[in-house]
Amino acid sequence: MARVRQKRKPVAEMNVVPYIDVMLVLLVIFMVTAPMLNQGVKVDLPKVSSEALPQDNNTQVLTISIKADKTYYWNLGSEVDTDKQMDRAQSLPQMTQAVTAIINQGNANGKKTQVFIRGDKAVDYGAVMGAMGGLQKAGVGNVGLITEAP
Repeated sequence: MARVRQKRKPVAEMNVVPYIDVMLVLLVIFMVTAPMLNQGVKVDLPKVSSEALPQDNNTQVLTISIKADKTYYWNLGSEVDTDKQMDRAQSLPQMTQAVTAIINQGNANGKKTQVFIRGDKAVDYGAVMGAMGGLQKAGVGNVGLITEAP
């Protein structure tokens, strides 16, 4: 006797496993790239409310103020002081040279120096960035920006 073979019926169901795999790969790609997207927003930085930065008591604080005419004033003390003026400079190279001397003197005394920049509302962004570049050349790694409460 001949054996009768049963024919299989075609499967009419959709196999969704490959689609789930593709969806998970796309989800991972979007999760990785989403933080890298930059969006521009126009802001007015001098008038923001922010929390005070923590200060270490074993450090000296250098507060640099940039006026609207792009002159630099600074004060060195144990806390942020925006009222007094210790010295001033007319140009960025003069300020960089003076800050380098202050940082080197503090390092010789065994004290770290925290640097804060306070820019006038009318000063352009380039002057503040120039000051930050000058501070980087002077060996300052961390710079805080001072704002006034609205």
